[in-house]
Amino acid sequence: MSIYQQITGNKVRSWTIILLFILLISGFFYLVGLFVESPTTYFFIGFLVSMLSALGSYFYSDKIVLFTVGAKPSDKKRYFDFYTVAENLSIAGGIPMPKLYVIDDPAPNAFATGRDPKHAVVAATTGLLHKLDRAELEGVIAHELSHVKNYDIFVSTIVAVLVGTVALISDWIMRSLWWGGLGRSRNDRNNRSPIFFILFIVALIIAPIIATLIQLAVSRKREFLADASGVLLTRYPEGLARALEKISADPHALRTATTSTAHLFITNPFKRKGTSSWIINLFSTHPPVEERIRILRSM
Repeated sequence: MSIYQQITGNKVRSWTIILLFILLISGFFYLVGLFVESPTTYFFIGFLVSMLSALGSYFYSDKIVLFTVGAKPSDKKRYFDFYTVAENLSIAGGIPMPKLYVIDDPAPNAFATGRDPKHAVVAATTGLLHKLDRAELEGVIAHELSHVKNYDIFVSTIVAVLVGTVALISDWIMRSLWWGGLGRSRNDRNNRSPIFFILFIVALIIAPIIATLIQLAVSRKREFLADASGVLLTRYPEGLARALEKISADPHALRTATTSTAHLFITNPFKRKGTSSWIINLFSTHPPVEERIRILRSM
């Protein structure tokens, strides 16, 4: 697959995910409406919520993500290497220089966000900027700029917002059920079928799982592609390999990371000591770091 086919595929995939999200939320609210005996009203509420969230994720997803992780605009004088590395690699990659943001956190990590190269943002933690040398920083920034150039950021950032929306809606409905907010309707709820109630609870549990599976499906394979594309920019695979070693070996977990934004980062921002089993790797948002380093050093 050529880079142009990858870009076209990412654009199509993004709009497909938005459509699936609208159908998922609208159907989810329709099910809630059946439970409270007002399916049409709740379907239109779900459709409206999903449309507003989809539009918001397209135009404001980068701002939402930056706010969620507590990122602030980078100071060129204070983080000179960050600025010059991003500037040089952007010229080499033939893309506009992204806006640079810094997250005040000792955990070394970085991510790119935005809807296209003209509206791209690259964010790095203070831990990453302080602990990596320039060659290693080049490897990380080249990786993130590859996400920008390949339009991976369009897919990943939209997924981050939509997954978070599904989680919030599911949590709200579960709390409403717990406190009886959705249990009151024109008819006595005791007359409802217990089987329907069980199916309703199952749907509440499954909806966030479906959203998470979508998140996993769009994030793991593109990390390998971004690694390879980044090496084409720097011509130095060892720089990124050493950076990944340092990031994965660091004991700090990123405090501001959430499950909906975890797939954006260059490595999993959550540290799971002693859980390197195949089950953990299966449901991780990232491929194993050891595998990525092995491939980089075989180039």
